[in-house]
Amino acid sequence: MSHIGKSVAITGGTGLVGTSLAAALQDVGYSTVSISRKTSKPAGGHILWDPSTGLKDPSQLESIDSIVHLAGENIAAGRWTAALKDRIRRSRIEGTRSLVKSLAAISRRPKTLISASAIGYYGDQGDNVLDENAESGHGFLAELCHDWEHEADAARDLGLRVVNVRIGVILSPKGGALAKMLLPFKLGVGGIIGSGKQYWSWIGLHDLVRIIMFCIGDDSINGPVNAVSPNAMTNYDFTKGVGRVLHRPTIFPMPAFAARLALGEMADELLLSSARVTPKKLQAHGFKFDYPDLISCLTSELS
Repeated sequence: MSHIGKSVAITGGTGLVGTSLAAALQDVGYSTVSISRKTSKPAGGHILWDPSTGLKDPSQLESIDSIVHLAGENIAAGRWTAALKDRIRRSRIEGTRSLVKSLAAISRRPKTLISASAIGYYGDQGDNVLDENAESGHGFLAELCHDWEHEADAARDLGLRVVNVRIGVILSPKGGALAKMLLPFKLGVGGIIGSGKQYWSWIGLHDLVRIIMFCIGDDSINGPVNAVSPNAMTNYDFTKGVGRVLHRPTIFPMPAFAARLALGEMADELLLSSARVTPKKLQAHGFKFDYPDLISCLTSELS
């Protein structure tokens, strides 16, 4: 299908997902524009915004067909102090609210808003299998994701189709969780975290980009979409899989108390909590994963 003439604006377009997404969209004929606070102009165009106040010139969105909203403070940038948690929250809540406010200011609006969220929405739910209808959980991330999606949903009142992409643990050597794991594993000191029984729901960067593009292209998709592999794994099995692909031992566990000592609250919510998430809606709409299992995904991403 030709997408020539279709335009997509991306917030967070210079990040890990945004750069890969823009390149993939351009490869199939879309034109892309970066929505950014930076004054430097990347290839493909640029729309200036301040996440706290909105776009400098909202009318620039009148030529856009879809918006992909990825901007937000890195949740794993450091130990969760009160100040960092406030920045993380404001970057998502205020950023999304200001984007919707800018959309309200124009008459010819994009048709679609694809807004990032995260599987942190579900909190710690043990072995329960979680599809898009599962209740939100408790904790900082669960409340953040719930409120973040609520802000994006306001665009529905403006006539946009809104998709909340709940992203799992992203696997890419370029950034995200896997990039942080690689060094200790390569040094032979990688190991299970806590009990190892907690479920990690992951997604390779390649398939994540394809999921977002699938959501842009399928007008029948609305609301929350779990952007995860169909094969969630316990931390134990995930760890053994990484070790197998890297040909390294995985004999140095990190007890829960050590994780909490090093990372505080972030350890409980990012490493020790269990979210067994399934991509039910994607599969119902016919999405096919290129790399549905961990070994093939890691082998591809690390090649």
